[in-house]
Amino acid sequence: MDFKKLVPWNWFANEEGEEGKTIPVQHSDQHLPGVQMPPFQQLQGEMDRLFNNFFRGFAPPFAGLGQWPSLRMPGMTESLLKPTLDISSSDNDYTISVEVPGVEEKDVKIEVANNNLTISGDKKQQKEEKDKNFYRVERSYGSFRRVLSLPNDADQEKIKASFKKGVLTLVIPRKPLPESAVKKIPIGKD
Repeated sequence: MDFKKLVPWNWFANEEGEEGKTIPVQHSDQHLPGVQMPPFQQLQGEMDRLFNNFFRGFAPPFAGLGQWPSLRMPGMTESLLKPTLDISSSDNDYTISVEVPGVEEKDVKIEVANNNLTISGDKKQQKEEKDKNFYRVERSYGSFRRVLSLPNDADQEKIKASFKKGVLTLVIPRKPLPESAVKKIPIGKD
């Protein structure tokens, strides 16, 4: 049995996100030994913990909000466009599907450098409606960037991409890895 297949590859090891931009704040639920924490302080600590855990698991736009008491409303737009993706693998290749609704193919850029696959793009939408009694213009702008760490068996030279109905699909062929050489080290006597 090949145990390497049971351990999933960490595709997001080099993803630039909230983890790299902020310093995590650790809260301690411990109080001074022998002194009981007042009930309202216990309740407040429990509520803070619940809200932090609740927002931690959410997808954008809540993913970039940080700790509950410090909701950063002005900076919310920076995390509004982080496309979701699906990664699957077979014995022959990896397939990555990225949902980018409202983004045109010409506005998507895919690059490979230093074993990282970078998918970035811009969303620009403008919609005008004219009628006899009203006039409306809606604009939507934003950009996204996803950085995926490629596995060692990914053939970076043969990656293929296609774009259809707001979904970018990447197929990354797998290549056989060279067998690692084993060198025996003799134990010397002093």
